Amino acid sequence: MTNISNAINMSFRVDKNLKKKADELFKDLGMNTSVALNMFLTQCVREQSIPFIPSTDIPNARLLKAIKEVEDIESGIIKTKKYKSFEEAIKDIE
Repeated sequence: MTNISNAINMSFRVDKNLKKKADELFKDLGMNTSVALNMFLTQCVREQSIPFIPSTDIPNARLLKAIKEVEDIESGIIKTKKYKSFEEAIKDIE
């Protein structure tokens, strides 16, 4: 980690509710937001990329189809065979 003489202050805007939730999370993890942001930046530099895959919260078509199928099974629209045990299901597959 950089020694304190090499440290600089950074300023950026963030939603106050997001900041509050992040502060609480990092506190639960035993660190403050400054430490967490330094960890994030260090990992970005180390990996030469963002250390996670950015994505939207919108499920893709495949997931939406799977969710609909589960809902249809639960509501009885799609009939499924029920098993009393895992072994019974395996025998049926074989």
